[in-house]
Amino acid sequence: MPQITVDHSVPFDRRAFALDLHGLVAETVRTSVGNCKTRFREVAETVVGDGTTDAALVNVEIALAFGRTDALKAHLAQGVLALLARHLKDVEGVRLAVEVRDLESAYRRA
Repeated sequence: MPQITVDHSVPFDRRAFALDLHGLVAETVRTSVGNCKTRFREVAETVVGDGTTDAALVNVEIALAFGRTDALKAHLAQGVLALLARHLKDVEGVRLAVEVRDLESAYRRA
């Protein structure tokens, strides 16, 4: 916990983003940076809307242990959007999205 997944169709320094993201998440939800885990999935093809434009995207999903308020999740999502804007060379035309959700009750780790 937290489990972070980043789907992206634009190149950027993923390691630098993840390290900054871990710090932001840890500070916001009061956990250790060592608990943050991020995986990246490069998306080869995207279709947005009616498909008439070549829209790039970066979607970040953060799953947290149950118990965080909706206000805290919204605050974290806004912080992640700002962090993405700093890490992408050009955000013009890039669709950015962040979802912060609770982990399922069956989540276990070893």
